Amino acid sequence: MNLDFSFLTGEFLRAFIAKGFIFSIQLTLVAMVGGILLGTVLALMRLSSNPLLSKPAAAYVNLLRSIPLVMVILWFFLLVPLLTGPISAELSAFITFTLFEAAYYAEIMRAGVQSVPKGQTYAAFALGMNYRQAMALVVLPQAFRNMLPVLLTQTIILFQDTSLVYAIGAYDLLKGFEVAGRNFNRPVETYLLAAGLYFVICFSLSMLVRRLQRRIQIIR
Repeated sequence: MNLDFSFLTGEFLRAFIAKGFIFSIQLTLVAMVGGILLGTVLALMRLSSNPLLSKPAAAYVNLLRSIPLVMVILWFFLLVPLLTGPISAELSAFITFTLFEAAYYAEIMRAGVQSVPKGQTYAAFALGMNYRQAMALVVLPQAFRNMLPVLLTQTIILFQDTSLVYAIGAYDLLKGFEVAGRNFNRPVETYLLAAGLYFVICFSLSMLVRRLQRRIQIIR
């Protein structure tokens, strides 16, 4: 079988790839920011001594971490509209990824909070801070710095997982290559290009995370 990449032009990228690439980046950023914010709340709930907070948070995290993402995507897209009415595949993806990734970010942030010496909290109390102030001004900034490489690594995994929105028909980066493959009758070539692009993006980001991790270790 002879491979033919003659269709790889600027027009090909604009017509088929750009739209999907932009959506994949948007989905990654929205799910990352929303997931970290919700995940931080879940992490603090799990660390709470109040079982009314810790148990629901633990149940949420353990449930979502035990179910394949593609199943969550399908369930949300198929079942939620029965209660709320029609919902677009793109909006469904934004909500699903944010809720799902929050469970993973929650465990990362929980580990980050626990990595901060308790003496930091006691010192904050000695300065007259209450629990919320100590967490917001002393503990969480240190926890976030400690866990930043892990948070970014999870975000790289999140970018890879955005390809799963094919299950509900959303037009992401992989979908763009799939559509191009059908139009040019070159599915093998387009899937090879997709794999190559995902590799370049994820490998480059992984190298940046490694450099960041080394810098954080030097600061410590």
